[in-house]
Amino acid sequence: MLGKPVEQLSMRKGREALQSYLERAKALPLRDYVPLIEGSESELRDHDACRGRMEKAIPDDDINYTLISLLILEEYGRGFSTADVGRAWLRFLPGAIVFTAEREAYSRLLADAGMGFPSGAPPAFDIAECSDNPYNDWIGAQIRADLYGWVAPGEPTEAASLARTDAALSHRGDGVHGAVVIAVAGSLIGAGWAPQRAIEEAASYIPSGSASAGAIALGLSCATDSDASQLHAEFEGMSPVHTVNNLALVAWGLSRNPDDFSAAIGDTVSAGWDTDCNGATVGGLWGLTGREIPAGWLSGWNGLIETSLSGHAVLHLDEVVDRTVALTN
Repeated sequence: MLGKPVEQLSMRKGREALQSYLERAKALPLRDYVPLIEGSESELRDHDACRGRMEKAIPDDDINYTLISLLILEEYGRGFSTADVGRAWLRFLPGAIVFTAEREAYSRLLADAGMGFPSGAPPAFDIAECSDNPYNDWIGAQIRADLYGWVAPGEPTEAASLARTDAALSHRGDGVHGAVVIAVAGSLIGAGWAPQRAIEEAASYIPSGSASAGAIALGLSCATDSDASQLHAEFEGMSPVHTVNNLALVAWGLSRNPDDFSAAIGDTVSAGWDTDCNGATVGGLWGLTGREIPAGWLSGWNGLIETSLSGHAVLHLDEVVDRTVALTN
């Protein structure tokens, strides 16, 4: 919700435009929800996620995927297949709210499902075809991986396997590597590892020569920098929704603020690129440390999470927390 209002501003106009808005709003350093400047409403989207206007967590594609991961594990258990992920997408995800690699995979799932099957038989999907798309190294699988780390504290190999199985539906290469890193880091932090050490160790679960591994190393090396300028210089021209640059930013934001939740998510979001994804990823990982999250970040939600998932329009925060915790047993 913190990064949601400024996502399109960041991705379409760049970090400078994002910083300019936050400066005019007197919101730097960013330590609270984004204010809506009167007369500047057109610069932002999703005004209901702005400070003073929020009444609940409003629908977001990133939250949809975390909840789908919950539904998949509840129905199929940890032995779910990549095809099971495809079945869950067709069952719960409206086609209008999937993008890039997920949209490509979704369209191919629909084509396979529309061919007709014997009564009662589940669709059989060509998974390799689904992941053969021009966006398969973008951020989508990385934002779907959080819950697989949350439910497997101290089981990094298991978390990596769950993340790979999910990611394989739409992604390859660095697209999968980013998902593995986030899941493994979550598993390790949930078992008591310090965030920076967890990110470093998570990188050992992907090829050492991959762009994702290099991005993590760069993000960690810049942790003492006051802003993310060096990262932006390194990845100039890369899509704002690519896995690699955003993974570097996650490593940077998480490692430079291990003791301050508000600073961790605030600095990450104000640094740009995919603001809602990165803020949520850093916040989710930081939250596993067991340190207290300031109450103000939750008070505006009123315990409610809205989604665009079929049959799950409104969920209660305490309920989904309890269901997630139950999966760790």
